[in-house]
Amino acid sequence: MKSAFTHLALSLTVCIAVLVGYGFWYAAVAEKSAMVTILQGQIDAKSEAVSRMATTRAALAEISGDEAAVQSYFVPETAVVAFIDGLESRARSLGATLDVLSVATGGASARPTLAFSIVIKGTFDAVMRAVGAIEYAPYAISVSDLSIGQDEKKNWSANLKLLVASVPSGAVTNTP
Repeated sequence: MKSAFTHLALSLTVCIAVLVGYGFWYAAVAEKSAMVTILQGQIDAKSEAVSRMATTRAALAEISGDEAAVQSYFVPETAVVAFIDGLESRARSLGATLDVLSVATGGASARPTLAFSIVIKGTFDAVMRAVGAIEYAPYAISVSDLSIGQDEKKNWSANLKLLVASVPSGAVTNTP
């Protein structure tokens, strides 16, 4: 009978050892599984970040051409003379003469502007066409003051005050 009792005790000891081993093994696997879940979350987050970066790069590449188009609506401080020459040539092509009386900067605010005071002279038709051509020029221009008059020689003239959106000379950027 002792041998059956010994076998039973030995069987119970082996069974308990197997259960304890299984518990340790299960805890180790559960810990590794949690670590794998955390790593998978990090991998997913990094993959999503890479995907967002690729999407952002594609969007930037897509709109980089538009940047030059938008920048063309602003007059850089270094291109004021070219802008004035362009206004004079527009007026001349329409049969009017344009004289710039003054140019001033609108300050170094968030939206810098250039203030122009100009006089356009010629026939009524030429003066009005020149005013329209300047007003609808491909720049961010607003006419802040306009007066039209006729002198004693029956020549028409228009006095305009323009506000033109500007960019500081160092602010013109190109996206690579």
